[in-house]
Amino acid sequence: MSRPSAVAAFGHRNFRLFWSGQLVSLVGTWMQTVAQSWLVLTLTGDPLALGITAACQFTPVLLFGLFGGVIADALPKRRTLVVTQAVSLILALVLGVLVITRAVEVWHVYLLAVGLGLVNAVDMPVRQSFVVEMVGREDVANAVALNSAVFNGARIVGPAVAGLLIGAAGIAACFFLNALSYVAVLAAYALMRAGELRPAVRIAMAHTVRGVLGQLGEGLRYARRTPVIRLALLTLGIVAVAGMNSSVLMPVYARDVLGGDARTFGFLMAASGIGSLSSALLIAGGLRPSLKLVVLGATALGTALVALSIVHVTVVALPLMMVLGWSVIAMAATTNTLIQTTVPDELRGRVLSIFTTVFAGSTPIGGLIAGSIAALAGVGAALFVGGAVALGTAGVAVTRLRTMPSGGGVRPASQGAG
Repeated sequence: MSRPSAVAAFGHRNFRLFWSGQLVSLVGTWMQTVAQSWLVLTLTGDPLALGITAACQFTPVLLFGLFGGVIADALPKRRTLVVTQAVSLILALVLGVLVITRAVEVWHVYLLAVGLGLVNAVDMPVRQSFVVEMVGREDVANAVALNSAVFNGARIVGPAVAGLLIGAAGIAACFFLNALSYVAVLAAYALMRAGELRPAVRIAMAHTVRGVLGQLGEGLRYARRTPVIRLALLTLGIVAVAGMNSSVLMPVYARDVLGGDARTFGFLMAASGIGSLSSALLIAGGLRPSLKLVVLGATALGTALVALSIVHVTVVALPLMMVLGWSVIAMAATTNTLIQTTVPDELRGRVLSIFTTVFAGSTPIGGLIAGSIAALAGVGAALFVGGAVALGTAGVAVTRLRTMPSGGGVRPASQGAG
């Protein structure tokens, strides 16, 4: 009997293990995200420090994420992911020890954030490109959507639990639980059956600067000359810089605008997660990925940010955060799926590294800009500027979309690069 299309990827044992491990680990990751932001705000009281933290964590992705794509296309993906997850476990453990011993200073957080960023520069493109090896091209769109669903399901639970746990047991508990959660991922990789994986043909790892740059160039040229991929990445990148800065702005918004505390911040992030989960489930259920959905996401995000800039009541802010979360995944999961289903196997890691670079790597720029505006003119001004830029980007994307005869839909790749 064939499985319903909404869960087709669960027909693959290795993917079920991967998904289950991610479910546990991502709850811990979101707990650490909330705890780290609240820790920095507690240590400094300065929204700019939150921007600096985001810059420390995501600048390595911006600088080295494309090189991570070369690694994804050259090295065994499962073994590489075991290393990255083990290092992430150690980093979370160190931060927990620093907090519980009261030795932590803000520069410690910055340094560990850089370390995690370096890990993510490799982990993100490798993990994204590993999906197709577990499920094959025929189920990759569903697998991407299910990954988004678990990511955002964790985004609902993790922040809410973190907000409550910080009040009950302190910030350090979040870091220790995150470290423990990585054990689930490592166990999942260990239990996978290598014979059921569908590894792509790996490229030879270049050993010279010119060779590495040449391999990077192949992925960049493919993205540039493929209109659907180019417009999706440009739209996502600009909107991510302008409007996807929740880790920087929401702690300050919760405290200064809504008059709340860590629990308020946690519930805001959880509300965003509910919206994101609903978006992921729609895509998993068969919503066709297209550039129209990317543009709709940009429009919804901009509208939600502008509305949040004038809202001072938690009960109104929560549904707006749901819209914000829906729009982020509508853009990100759709762009990811467009890449997964159109890019040739031998280029997938490098083109996906462009996606992770513009999505996650935009945070250093956007976080510093948003933090600076919030410090100078208030968090409301930062939200309004981000929303206005997102709406403007959506308007430009609509004009470009009208020139595409296919309407920005998916065109499956051939197996070769061509």
